[in-house]
Amino acid sequence: MTSYRFCRTDDMSVLVDAYNRCWLPHFPGEAPATVPDFKRLVRDVDLWCSSSMVAYEGREPVAVLWGAKRTTETLVYRIATTPGYERRGHARHLLTSLSSKLAILGPSRIVAEVPEENTSACALFDACGYTHEVTLVDWVLEVERWKPVEAQEHRDWLLIPITVEDLAANGLLDAAPPSRCWQRVDEAIRRRADQLDGLAVASQQRIEAFVLHRRSPDGGHDLIALQCQSGVRSTEAFGFLLTRLLEISSARVLRIAKVHPDEALRPCLDAGGFQERGSHRRYVTAARAA
Repeated sequence: MTSYRFCRTDDMSVLVDAYNRCWLPHFPGEAPATVPDFKRLVRDVDLWCSSSMVAYEGREPVAVLWGAKRTTETLVYRIATTPGYERRGHARHLLTSLSSKLAILGPSRIVAEVPEENTSACALFDACGYTHEVTLVDWVLEVERWKPVEAQEHRDWLLIPITVEDLAANGLLDAAPPSRCWQRVDEAIRRRADQLDGLAVASQQRIEAFVLHRRSPDGGHDLIALQCQSGVRSTEAFGFLLTRLLEISSARVLRIAKVHPDEALRPCLDAGGFQERGSHRRYVTAARAA
């Protein structure tokens, strides 16, 4: 007999076990999740146990949904079915149940950010009536493609360390487009302020460009927030900033994930030698009662 249930705060270990049973067989290169991992996601991306579900056949978990929730929308952070139990309606039922709950409790907007290469997940959201709102692009810079910008060319620029608090105090976080991916909106950046290092290029008039970044387990650097001021020198300022970041960090690879077209970063990323390395479909729907 199949049963479905939403979880509570004390069900973190249940959700982690279901994730490892349902998700990992599809992605064997990933490390198993742990309860401390789940707790970090609660803080970093607003994962909610009460927006998460497990499907059982007997006592065995056969499908899982991890949901993250903020004031205006809920994210389907992970959804997976155990191999051998696909095409029995489990994943669809999890999405329908979440939608019915949010139709009453809110927020009514539900989103998912799905790698385009995950064709089965894309097919699931298409079949469940989600709309493909926009495509988000991953960009990668490998150091051997980088052409350094010499410091003496820009003697009027200063390179300064900067924090999330500094950017917030200068209104630079709030000035960014609100359409960024779930992990890089201002709210998520503020929550992870203690995990991020920052660097900025400043002229006598203003901060010309800044980046917030952190080292990834493979030795590369993930760029969490990135912004260039408008103007004819924006590309030069961005190049100067990346040159110094690469010198300081000794990173071999820089990455920025899920860039939305509204972020208007493409000219700088193209000029900096970044290349597209993957894309994600942002699916959206409105919660409705079953």
